[in-house]
Amino acid sequence: MDTIQALKLTEEGAGKIIKAAAAKTKEVGVPMSIAVVDEGANLLAFVRTQGGKPHNVRIALAKALAAASNRMPTGKIGSVGQPLDDAGAVAIVFAAGPEFYTTLPGGLPIFVQGQCVGGIGVSGGTGQQDLEVAQAGLDALK
Repeated sequence: MDTIQALKLTEEGAGKIIKAAAAKTKEVGVPMSIAVVDEGANLLAFVRTQGGKPHNVRIALAKALAAASNRMPTGKIGSVGQPLDDAGAVAIVFAAGPEFYTTLPGGLPIFVQGQCVGGIGVSGGTGQQDLEVAQAGLDALK
């Protein structure tokens, strides 16, 4: 077979993720930026909640891109999930490019039926807060 069927994240699906994640920022009490990309790392939806800092826009997008590209959560881990020391964490970002790899927590891949259909990236809080908001977005898709 020369082709396979692929699932695609729709605008509606991306909107559900953004809406749920933005609602979670209110619960957490921290303004944040939230980005959702498709499996090819193309931006589908974005929001910077009221009071969100401008620099977090790029960080949220980088987290979403890295999660979709690597099919793994972002954090201080390598491309196959191995833990990285500080030097390794910096080196991998330089090697892959900061627009496609980050070792900051807060990015999660979006899987549907075992297939990666995109990624969500959140920035503005602590790493744990960013992850909580990202997970709330994913939970809305299920």
